[in-house]
Amino acid sequence: MAHIEDYALIGDLRTAALVATDGSVDWLCLPRFDSPAVFAAVLGDDGNGRWTMGPSAGGRCTRRRYRRHSLILETDWIVSDGQVRVTDFMSPTGPEGQLVRVVEGVAGLVHMHTSLALRMDYGRIVPEHHGLGRRILATTEHQNVCLSTDVHMNRVGGCMTADFTVGAGERLTFVLTHAPEPNLPAPADPVRSLAATSAFWDQWISRCTYAGRWADSVRRSLVVLKALTHAPTGSILAAVTTSLPENIGGTRNWDFRYCWLRDAAFALEAFDATGYGAEVAAWTDWLARVVASGSSDVQIMYRLDGARHLPEQTLDWLAGYRASAPVRIGNAAAMQVQNDVWGEVLSVLCNRGPSDRRMRRILLRGLEDSWQEPDNGIWEVRGPRRHFVHSKAMAWVGVDRVVRALEAEDATPETLERLRKLRRTIHDDVCHRGFNTALGSFTQCYGSSRLDASLLLLPRYGFLPWNDPRMVGTVDAVQSHLTRDGLVLRYSTDARVPNCDGIPGDEGTFLACSFWLADALHGIGRTDDAEALFERLLSLRNDVGLLSEEYDVATGHHLGNTPQAFSHAGLVSTALRLSRQLSHSKEPAAFESWSDAAS
Repeated sequence: MAHIEDYALIGDLRTAALVATDGSVDWLCLPRFDSPAVFAAVLGDDGNGRWTMGPSAGGRCTRRRYRRHSLILETDWIVSDGQVRVTDFMSPTGPEGQLVRVVEGVAGLVHMHTSLALRMDYGRIVPEHHGLGRRILATTEHQNVCLSTDVHMNRVGGCMTADFTVGAGERLTFVLTHAPEPNLPAPADPVRSLAATSAFWDQWISRCTYAGRWADSVRRSLVVLKALTHAPTGSILAAVTTSLPENIGGTRNWDFRYCWLRDAAFALEAFDATGYGAEVAAWTDWLARVVASGSSDVQIMYRLDGARHLPEQTLDWLAGYRASAPVRIGNAAAMQVQNDVWGEVLSVLCNRGPSDRRMRRILLRGLEDSWQEPDNGIWEVRGPRRHFVHSKAMAWVGVDRVVRALEAEDATPETLERLRKLRRTIHDDVCHRGFNTALGSFTQCYGSSRLDASLLLLPRYGFLPWNDPRMVGTVDAVQSHLTRDGLVLRYSTDARVPNCDGIPGDEGTFLACSFWLADALHGIGRTDDAEALFERLLSLRNDVGLLSEEYDVATGHHLGNTPQAFSHAGLVSTALRLSRQLSHSKEPAAFESWSDAAS
């Protein structure tokens, strides 16, 4: 079975597929990222749906790459009889949910095999097949998929298969298309679609303003972040998969195919800093539609279209990736209280100049109503709610950003006085109750001795200066006690600690947090250490530049859902900081520098 890092991503900004190094498409939801999968082998086995394409002898490809800065995947095999290339892509400018595979002979004559096993409803239902040969329609009660190809396909059980040869200079195409109605759609033009897709990505990446030392890495991560945007709505999902485990054989398996306000905020910071203001504007328009009814209804995540209902359920017919069950769809965390979200979203809205005042009022009202209450925190623990230090600090961030915006708008003195007082109150509360003098560090929760990687973010938002002894102590504590082989854990998941997070089992090192440590090392003046850690993190990407959520230092394999927006946003932000293109002078001024004005 493929490892998580064996998968490459293709997508059309409406859905996405994962393609393994042996040429098999093992994950695809149609027609949307959060629709039921028609290929789900990554969460089960071959019987749960996949589409193989490669030399008849099988095996891992010789090499693969993306064409320039795009999501057009080129996979090459060199075999005894010649060389063949499979080009896989989905077109942002083409029909919704269309996957194109082009087989091209490079040298000699290569014997090829393909097997298309569509399994609707997450690998559960074998569809009916209508037609044979080169135009086939697969249908169920709720889903229809059409295959158009240059190759004659045969029916073998519930699969469509073909054995064929391709010679040098020969090109054969396969087009799989979601069909809204149980009818064969008009035949596609793969050559024209490929050209349009290439032109789309060339134009999009040309907007990138980053030209520093890590330009190729940053651009690849920006393309991944763009691939995680849902073009029809402007929302941004956390990852394209569900239930890829945070620990092999464990139960920490979650559905990430939704829009977390927090995760999106990190992606938007990366976009905004590299010239992609249009993506920020599209997301804020989406958010304005989503929160139209007021603060009491604001959730921490939504479906891509803004729908609120994300009931969590398990798919018992899927064994899970490497027997890591259960496989879940939906996410119960949507109903959690996570008080950091207010600050993260307000930071995005208010840092871009004039913001939507109505939306700002809604979010501020939610912050004021909830900041003193315990919550589930940034890591959505399923144990008891607590007074998480990061959540309190992010409440400060939200008030701070609104104060700055109101100062620029000549707000009434009474309003400014009230909010400045609240800003001071929250700051004092965090510094007095969230700092452990014995440890010399901020802690995960008030009155706790436990550490949390999210504490590394405090100077990033201007809560304290990087050189404040309390922050230097926090960075040292996290690096000393919350790392494995130099990479950062979110927090300790030690099962011996009661009420740790309400979930059994361990997890891997968290890649976004490791980027945060690189930022923090840079911030406290340990630039060489920061760059060394960043280079190591770059080396953990797979062969086509993708990062999942976590990394297992014991095995060297990726863990968690993939590709992960959190991880790629972290890569972009750290590259900019280390390149001095996002210097500390551009970050919000630390609280102490204007504390008199807040009194």
